[in-house]
Amino acid sequence: MNLFADIRNAVLEALNALQADGTLPEGLDYANVAVEPPRDAGHGDMATNAAMVLAKPAKMKPRDIADALAAKLADDPRIQSAEVAGPGFLNLRLDAAAWAGIVRAVLVNGADFGKSDMGQGQKVNVEYVSANPTGPLHVGHTRGAVFGDALASLLDYAGYDVTREYYINDGGAQVDVLARSVYLRYLEAHGQEVTFEGGTYPGDYLIEVGEALKDRVGDAYVDQPEEVWLEDVRNMATEAMMELIRVDLGMLGVQMDRFFSEKSLYGTGKIEAAIDSLKAKGLIYKGVLEPPKGKVPEDWEPREQTLFKSTDHGDDVDRPIMKSDGAWTYFAPDIAYHYDKISRGYDLLIDVFGADHGGYVKRMKAAVSALSDGRVPVDIKLCQLVKLFKDGEPFKMSKRAGTFITLRDVVDEVGPDVTRFVMLTRKNDAPLDFDFDKVLEQSRENPVFYVQYAHARVCSVLRKANAAGIAHDDATLADADLAGMTDEAELALAKKLSEWPRLVEIAARSNEPHRVAFYLYELASDLHSLWNRGNDKPELRFLQEGKPAETQSKLALARATAVVISAGLAILGVTPAEEMR
Repeated sequence: MNLFADIRNAVLEALNALQADGTLPEGLDYANVAVEPPRDAGHGDMATNAAMVLAKPAKMKPRDIADALAAKLADDPRIQSAEVAGPGFLNLRLDAAAWAGIVRAVLVNGADFGKSDMGQGQKVNVEYVSANPTGPLHVGHTRGAVFGDALASLLDYAGYDVTREYYINDGGAQVDVLARSVYLRYLEAHGQEVTFEGGTYPGDYLIEVGEALKDRVGDAYVDQPEEVWLEDVRNMATEAMMELIRVDLGMLGVQMDRFFSEKSLYGTGKIEAAIDSLKAKGLIYKGVLEPPKGKVPEDWEPREQTLFKSTDHGDDVDRPIMKSDGAWTYFAPDIAYHYDKISRGYDLLIDVFGADHGGYVKRMKAAVSALSDGRVPVDIKLCQLVKLFKDGEPFKMSKRAGTFITLRDVVDEVGPDVTRFVMLTRKNDAPLDFDFDKVLEQSRENPVFYVQYAHARVCSVLRKANAAGIAHDDATLADADLAGMTDEAELALAKKLSEWPRLVEIAARSNEPHRVAFYLYELASDLHSLWNRGNDKPELRFLQEGKPAETQSKLALARATAVVISAGLAILGVTPAEEMR
């Protein structure tokens, strides 16, 4: 049940009636007609811009349309009043029965309240994390992992068919560096003194891998040239790092549907097939690029190269896909990877990148546009940096990682639920400060605690109702008499519940799961406000001593709130608290 969508349909029906009686001309486009919460809650429960957006095509004054529309809507039993404001906005106040209907709808539908068929089963590929398999995940990966996972859950909730995917960057030079670093640990396991030169990975996490290599091959690789051991060590090290990454993701509650290896694109004809597809469209040519302004990227050469004409698809400059020596640039396998995704029949691609990939957005969008002939959109979401603080100071580096803070460091410190919620308290493209002390505070300033506390409070009330022998299953509460739900704090909470289905669609349409976290904080705030109001007005308390029927009506609103909080937290990948410790 989406009350905002229902009232919008009522507005459209009224507009059709106005066309039928000649008040409005025929053929008006209603696409931009919206029904939304008013900016000022004092103006009403909902507002529509219908008169404003239809005035010009109808060649009428907005207020004239608004007055006529208000008269039509007065016949709807759900609408208590329709008042024209300003140049032609129409503010609507709903009958109390509408809010009681929302509470019942939540209790009847449970976690499905708010689910949408907006996605119509469209296939969406969400690629996220995709860290180089050279070590444990760091805090930047953590934010991308949480964002991508919550976005995938949100889209699934909104009716899309979602695949969660991890692209393993195991085809580049970084895995050779990993192999050399493991080899040093292997020599160390044999008692040799080793030095980690610049560019190698000195983290302690490779000690076990070096020892495992010793256990497997003995001293067969000791003091041997690279051509003897490099490929074997590279494969072993990559597998070990991916297992480490899977464990790290598991600690955070992230489970991928698919891992795709970059290495699988080489020597299989897949890169060539993707480039041939672009070539057939006249988008591959030989040319010399002008040197770019500012810092010159590594793949630019002042010589003839094979180029992708990405400027035909919105890019700023054409991009090299093959170097003058015949080797592929790093962009070529990425083109092939996205060609593979398109060939799998996805209707939408979403890539979650770190902030340092900002310069990669236009070329990747151009590639997907060219490969799919503009049929498959790609939305690239950048996750900005996370700054960690503890005791007022920047959090120190992890010895285990050598140079950075790991995902495991963060989860060990505060747990997966706090980690996930806090990572979603800012929009993905905004910097995030993660203060270990503040995220564990038990105060309103800590959104994790504030939302969890609201859910725990409801659970506490339900336990007390159970001890008092008051039936409080959802079916019983859905049949409770809600006519007494008239206090402004009760109505505010019910109205906030009504916004959940609309919020889900807005968040899914914009690919912004942080909106769910913001909404949950607001919903929790309304629950806490009602709870505190009950301290002064006993008749508002959820438990009415000696009055089981009235208690059930109060519990219905509380339980409905807990249902929506639980559903929202499930999207974020956070377990709702049943009691606070």
